[in-house]
Amino acid sequence: MRTLAIAAIQTRPVAGDPDASFDRFRTQVLSVRDLFPHVQLVVVPELLLAAEGPLLELPAHEMHQLAVPIPGPLTDRLCALAVETGLWLIPGSVFERAEDGRIHNTALAISPEGEITARYRKIFPWQPYEQAAPGDEFIVFDIPGAGRVGLAICYDGSFPETIRQLAWLGAEIIIQPTLTTTRDREMELVCARANAWTNQVYVVNVNASDPCGVGASVIVDPEGIVRQQAGPGEEVLVDVLDLDTVTRVRRYGTAGINRPWSQLARYGGRIKLPMYEGGTFTTPPWHHTED
Repeated sequence: MRTLAIAAIQTRPVAGDPDASFDRFRTQVLSVRDLFPHVQLVVVPELLLAAEGPLLELPAHEMHQLAVPIPGPLTDRLCALAVETGLWLIPGSVFERAEDGRIHNTALAISPEGEITARYRKIFPWQPYEQAAPGDEFIVFDIPGAGRVGLAICYDGSFPETIRQLAWLGAEIIIQPTLTTTRDREMELVCARANAWTNQVYVVNVNASDPCGVGASVIVDPEGIVRQQAGPGEEVLVDVLDLDTVTRVRRYGTAGINRPWSQLARYGGRIKLPMYEGGTFTTPPWHHTED
C-alpha cells in the first residue's frame, strides 16, 4: 500500500509582519510533528509567509518589497526547518523575484533532506487583481515510496487545463495552496471536486482562515468525494491518502463506472482540438490499456 500522511494547516499570517508570520508557521509545523508523528507532508495557504492581511483592513500588498530570491535567506530557513522536522514542506507560496526582475507567485516543495525539490510559478494569477507575472510550466515531483504530486495555486484550479495537465504528467495528488477572501469560495469547492473527479486525483486545497481568508479548506478523493472540509477558523486537516486508490479508480472507474483516461487513450488521438491549434490528445506515459 502506497500512502502519504498529510497535514493541511488552515491558518493565517501575522498580518503585515513576514518575520512574525514565519515564526508562527514554524511553531505550527513543530506542533504538527509532535502531535501527529506519522505525518509526512505539511502544507499551508498561499502567500502565508508574505503576511497578507484581511482584504479590506490593510493596503494592497507591496509584492516588490516582499519578493525574495529563490534560493535565498527565506528558503534557507525553510530548508533548515524541513531537516529539523524530517517533513516534506509546501509552505504555501511566496513572491519570488526572478533573475529577469519579474515577480512570480511561487509554490515550493522542500524535501526532508532540505532540498528545494520543486518550484512552481502560478500560471493563472487572479487577474486583474493579482499583479504577479504568470509562469509557463506545470510542475510535478515524486515523494519516494508514495507517489507523484502536482502543484497548483488558488485560481489555477478554475482552469480545467491545469489539473488535466498535471494528471497527464502523472500526478496522483494535487496540492493547491489558496488565499481566497471572497464569496466565490463555494465555486472553488465545486472546482476542487470536479477536478478530482474528472482527472481521478486527490485534491488538497488549503485556504487561509479568517480574518485573512474565508477558510473551507478541503481534501477530495479521486472519485470526487469530500473526505474533509474545514470551517472558517484555524484548524488542521490530518489525513492519510491511499495512492493505490488512484490506481484502482483509473483502472476500474469512478464508482466502478467511469474511465475517462482509458476512453481518451482509445479515441483522443482522433479528436481535433482547435483551441490548441488543432492538436490532439496524447496518451499519458503512465496509462496502460486494460481492455
